[in-house]
Amino acid sequence: MTRTDRFGNPISGELPYARGKIITSTDDDYRKITKAHEIIRARLSGGEGVFNFTGLERVYPTGTIDIGELDDETAPALYEDEFRRIALQHLGGSLVTHDVFLANRLTAATIATHLTLVKPGQTVVGISPSYSHPTVIRASNLAGARFVSTSSTREFEEALDTEKNVGLVVLTRLAVTYDIFDSKDLKAIVGRARDHGLQIYVDDAGGARVGPAIFGQPRSLELEVDVAATGLDKYGVTGPRFGLLGGKKELVAKIRSKAWQLGLEARPIFLPAALRTLQQYDPERVRELVRTTKEVAGELKKLLGGRVHETAVTSQLLAEDLLELIMERGDISEAPMVPFEATAAVAMSLLQDYGVVTVHFAGVPPGTSALLIKFVPPEILENFGGAKKFAQALDSSITKAAQQVAEPNGIQRLLYDLGDSQKRRVS
Repeated sequence: MTRTDRFGNPISGELPYARGKIITSTDDDYRKITKAHEIIRARLSGGEGVFNFTGLERVYPTGTIDIGELDDETAPALYEDEFRRIALQHLGGSLVTHDVFLANRLTAATIATHLTLVKPGQTVVGISPSYSHPTVIRASNLAGARFVSTSSTREFEEALDTEKNVGLVVLTRLAVTYDIFDSKDLKAIVGRARDHGLQIYVDDAGGARVGPAIFGQPRSLELEVDVAATGLDKYGVTGPRFGLLGGKKELVAKIRSKAWQLGLEARPIFLPAALRTLQQYDPERVRELVRTTKEVAGELKKLLGGRVHETAVTSQLLAEDLLELIMERGDISEAPMVPFEATAAVAMSLLQDYGVVTVHFAGVPPGTSALLIKFVPPEILENFGGAKKFAQALDSSITKAAQQVAEPNGIQRLLYDLGDSQKRRVS
């Protein structure tokens, strides 16, 4: 049975949302990102502000000035042992039984894991509170496996009882939707996989910190799984955008070898940067980011009411709700685009008019169709002008998107083509 969104658009393939006629492919996603970069360049060259509301931090942490004096040989010689110790501490592992590996992205760690642990023709069973990230499905496809998605312990148990050739279980505790499994469910999932003799990989992108810091859950490897990976640009760590993988020594050795064969590793010269961001991590920072996000959510609800969807750690405007708001404000009876394109239009308006960079521009393609407000740094919010100003900017951007719909090819021009005034500023 084909899934559909609220507007009846079919959802198929790896992405959890429908493609439309304006943003048809990853090529179009890249064109959209290129337009965003042009806007950012124009704003910076014109002395206007650009504000990172993605919830992601992808910079070099302080204390890495010495990286200029290192190379791929000297950096690991000087820093690898300390990096291994701190990284395993972060993941809840043991120097006796576990090892770590630094990949050039979390996606790279996921792909290397699948290509190492999964054989062609096997099945990968994913378990997430809503749906597994598209990168997990792509990794399964690259390994020549069939992916089975589950979103509850009941569905998971049924899949394990039904499927006869499961090569790997992929557990995501904090989903792309920012729903999270509680500790009881996590224990049950791991227990059932163990009962079937299956290896478990935890796609713990943000959950590695959000789970322990906000919900008091075990750290990644304390879940008693085989391998776990997280991103170093998410929620309390500051980048660079690497993937940190940890797990049983013998498995990490194999995954590392596969990654080096395929060029998926982070260059050793960057070990000091990864070490610094882990050394600077403080769980209180995660709690601070969530408090600020809740402050923004309170102001958004004053303007948009029940259309602000909240989870325990985020506020969101679902793509279907954004499209409905655009249609209401534009007095439109028939949907002029799919919900994902409505999110893109609002996100581009926010960037163009207010310099707000949302997480919509962080992925190619994005892993969700919603406009996420998450893990907002209080200093960024203060520099922008506060939660009320942000809510007003978002509300105004929805109205602008509605106005663009009324113009011939208005949304296309908003997403892909610079206006005359901006062309003059860039040139």
